[in-house]
Amino acid sequence: MTSAKRPRARALTGALATLGLSVGMLMTTGASSASAATWPTANGSQGVSSTISVSGTKDYGMKRLYGTGDLGSGGQDEDQGPILQLADGAVLKNVILGAPAADGIHCQGSCTLQNVWWEDVGEDAATFKGKSSGSVYTVSGGGAKEASDKVFQFNGAGTLNVSNFAVKNFGTFVRSCGNCSTQYKRTINLNTIEVTWKGSRLAGINTNYGDSATLRNITIIGDSSKKIVPCQKYIGNDDGDEPSSNGSGPDGTYCKYASSDITYR
Repeated sequence: MTSAKRPRARALTGALATLGLSVGMLMTTGASSASAATWPTANGSQGVSSTISVSGTKDYGMKRLYGTGDLGSGGQDEDQGPILQLADGAVLKNVILGAPAADGIHCQGSCTLQNVWWEDVGEDAATFKGKSSGSVYTVSGGGAKEASDKVFQFNGAGTLNVSNFAVKNFGTFVRSCGNCSTQYKRTINLNTIEVTWKGSRLAGINTNYGDSATLRNITIIGDSSKKIVPCQKYIGNDDGDEPSSNGSGPDGTYCKYASSDITYR
């Protein structure tokens, strides 16, 4: 179960028309004017009608995958299947998820997503589901846009590390599940993230389960009113109810960042 989803129809083409536009992702940790990345050009496209299972290392060479059949509704309904399901320890490289993207990628345990791009996020871009406190989920490079709700859904246990990533037009960038039937302590580390308006919050965590979110080298573009909340705290539950909010902002325990960690442009 994920936290507070609202069904919403999505266009099948989404952001495909903007493929190739610069997203200005920072590639050098600690630098405010690094060279910008651009959205990649797909090296061919492949329709996916049933979930692809991945174990070991899979390099798609920048092929675009998109949902068809049962994976092709483009909706926000719960319990959609993913395009790709990664076994514990799997590494996924160099792939573009086009539209429709269904429920993106599911990691059943520790996983690495390297240079993965979402042109039009479906239900979620990726969901992390490992049950061990030692599970580590690594997202390195890539980008995601057009996520009407969440980009990364953290339902399992362990640590999620996201670095050198670009996000644009989203609801919540990373959400620790607020109402899953089994809850865990979750650790989120965001480093060198370029955020382009519009968006609601970067990290959503549950203080009552001991979650924490550490933010470093965050650049937010186009949010002159500073409406995007860097770190939102909640009181999570395990009975499916909508979680209540519990404040926001740095506190050194749950939301770990300083004003100097966020640059507005």
